[in-house]
Amino acid sequence: MKFRQIQRFFQRDFFYLPRWGFLSLSILQAAALFILIFTFARHSTAVDWQEKVAPALLVMMNGDGVDRVEFLIELEAQGDLAAVDSSWTKTQKGSYVFTQLQIAAFESQDGLLRELRLAGVEHKPFWVTNAIWVSAPPHLIPSLAQRPDVRYLHTNLPIPQADPLPVPEADAQAVQANEWGLEKIGADLLWAEGITGTGALIGGQDTGYQWDHPALIDAYRGWDPISQTADHNYGWHDAISSDLSGNGTNNRCGYSSPVPCDDNGHGTHTMGTMIGTTGGNGNQIGVAPGADWISCRNMEEGWGTPATYIDCFEWFLAPTDLAGLNPDPSKAPHVINNSWACPTSEGCNTGNFAIMEQVVDNLRTAGIAVVVSAGNYGPACSTVRTPAAIFDSSIAIGATSQSDGIASFSSRGPVTVDGSGRLKPDLVAPGVGVYSAYLDDGYSTLQGTSMAAPHVAGAIGLLISAVPQAAGQVDLLEQALIETATPLTTAGSCGGVSNGSVPNHVFGAGRINVAAARDWLTVELGSQLTTTVSGPLFITENSPTIPLQTNLTYTLHVTALATTQDVTLTANIPTNTTLLTTTLPVSITGSQLSWSWSQLSPTTTQQVTLTLQLSDTTPSTIFTVSFDDYAVKRQGFLTPTFGLPITTTILHAPYKQHFPVAFKN
Repeated sequence: MKFRQIQRFFQRDFFYLPRWGFLSLSILQAAALFILIFTFARHSTAVDWQEKVAPALLVMMNGDGVDRVEFLIELEAQGDLAAVDSSWTKTQKGSYVFTQLQIAAFESQDGLLRELRLAGVEHKPFWVTNAIWVSAPPHLIPSLAQRPDVRYLHTNLPIPQADPLPVPEADAQAVQANEWGLEKIGADLLWAEGITGTGALIGGQDTGYQWDHPALIDAYRGWDPISQTADHNYGWHDAISSDLSGNGTNNRCGYSSPVPCDDNGHGTHTMGTMIGTTGGNGNQIGVAPGADWISCRNMEEGWGTPATYIDCFEWFLAPTDLAGLNPDPSKAPHVINNSWACPTSEGCNTGNFAIMEQVVDNLRTAGIAVVVSAGNYGPACSTVRTPAAIFDSSIAIGATSQSDGIASFSSRGPVTVDGSGRLKPDLVAPGVGVYSAYLDDGYSTLQGTSMAAPHVAGAIGLLISAVPQAAGQVDLLEQALIETATPLTTAGSCGGVSNGSVPNHVFGAGRINVAAARDWLTVELGSQLTTTVSGPLFITENSPTIPLQTNLTYTLHVTALATTQDVTLTANIPTNTTLLTTTLPVSITGSQLSWSWSQLSPTTTQQVTLTLQLSDTTPSTIFTVSFDDYAVKRQGFLTPTFGLPITTTILHAPYKQHFPVAFKN
C-alpha cells in the first residue's frame, strides 16, 4: 500500500461531535446507532467479551444516568518494529518507526472508523499505539468488545497532576551566578568549553508553556529573532480540546490553542530549567540554554487523561503543522521531559498500563529519550507507582537537595504496582528549591521531582550537543549518565535492597554528573580515526622479488567528535618495515610513534603521514603488510578506533586488483 494513502488517512479531519446524551439522539442518529450495534455484533459472538473491557467501564455500563463514557479502544494489530537497528541514526529510526506504526493503524482501523462515523460517535484515532479514543453511549461497549479486531477497551478518566511543593521564602537560595542545581550537575563545566546545547532539540509536555517568556523565547523553535516573528507550526500542539478540570470554560488558554500557552505555570517552570537563559534575579536558570525547544499541552489546569498524554507523545514522534497535517519525524525532539503522573487512583491501572507503556517503548525505539519525574509520593518504599515513571523504557528521576540528600517527598522503588519489582528511580537530580521561569514573565522557586527531571532532560541536550553521534542512541545516553553518576546512599532498605548499596531504590545510580557523562561518551564513541595508504604495488616479471626501495605511505586522520583535550595518536611500525619519514613533531619509543595535541575543537581534523620501506625481500606471489596497531588517547583514556586495520597487498603481475565501482543515477 502506498505511503501517500496512509498520509491522507491520518491527515483527514478527525470526527468530533458536541457531547450529547443517548436519549437526545435524533431518529437518524438512533437508526445509525442500531445499524452500528448490529454490524458490530455480527463480527463475532459475545463469548468472554467482558474480559476485553476494563472493570470500571463495566461498572459504568451498568450504572444509572450515564449517557456517555470515554474510553480507548486498543486494536489487535500493532506495528512491527523488530527490524530497527541500534546503529541507525535518529532520523533513520524515527522515519522507520513512524512509517511502520502508521501502516499498522491504516490497515486495521479503517473499518471500525467507518462504522463509528456512521453512528455519529465522537472519536479520535491514534497511530503511536494502534488505538482509538471514543466518547460513546455505554450501550455500545458490549458490541465494540465483541469485534475480533479489538484487543481491549481501556478507561480514560481525568487524572490529576502530582503538584510540586512551593518552597517557603526563607528557604530560597541566595542569588548567585548560576542556579545551584546547574553547577551541582556540572553543566557549567561544559559551558566553559562552549557546549551549551546547540544542535539539540528538547520537547516538553506539561500544562503548557509561555513561549514568549523572556527566558524562553530565543530558544523556541518557532521564533525568528531576526524578523521578530513566530511560526508555531511544528513547534506547538495542544491536546486539550475541552474542560477536564471541571472548572468550567474560564481556562486562561482556552482549548485547542493555536499558540503555546500555559494555564498553570508548572510547564513554564520546567522549560526554564531545561533551556532558560538568565533569570529575573540575574542567575542562569537553564541547563542547556543553547538548545531549541518545542512543546505540547497535555493537561488542563493540572488534569489530563491517558488520551491527552498519548496525543502529545504521538505529536512528538512526528510533529505536525497547526492543522495537525504533514507529520514529519525528522522534526522530532531528541528528548522529552515529562513532569506529570498518572495515578492508579484516578484511572490509570494495571488494565491500561500496557497501552501507555507501548507508547513510551515506541518513542524510545524511535531514538527519543523519555525523561519522567519519579513522583512526589515518598518517603515510603514502592512509591514509584505511576505511568510513565514505572516503565523500563522511561528514565525516572528522583529529587535531591543541595547537600545531595534525598527529598522526603521523592518517590522510592521498587516498582510493585505492575508486579515487576523494577529498580526505580534510575537517577536523581536537584529538585529542592529550584528557581526558574513562571507565568506572566515571572520567576518562582518550587520543589518536586517535577523540578528534578528537567535537569536530566537538559543534560541529555548538552550531551547531544557535545557528542552529536549520540543523538538517537538512547541506551548509550542513559548508560553514560548512570555510569558516571555520583553514588549516593542512605540508611535502611527498600525491596530487600540495602539503601547503602549502589544502585538502590532511593537514589538509583546516583546524582547525575553531565560533565563526567560527556567524558564517558567521548571515550565510548571515540575520536574518529580513519586511515589511507598508497598502493597497491605490483611485482613485475623483471623484478620477481620485492625491492628494498619499495615504499609505503600511510595517512592517518583524527577528527574530534567534541571539544577534546590532551589527544595522543599512537601507531606501531609494522613488522618487515623500516620508518623513513613521518609528520613532525613525533615521539618515537622503540617501534611506537606518538603525535600529541593539547586540544581539538569539534569537527577539527588532524592528519599525519608516515612512509615505510619494506625490509623483507622474500620472493612471493602475494605479500601483505598489515597496519592495524594504532589508537587514540584522550586525557589518558584509550579510545576505540573507528578505522579498520589496513592490509597493503603487493601483487605479482598476473594477478589483478579489483576496486569497487560507484554508479551515479
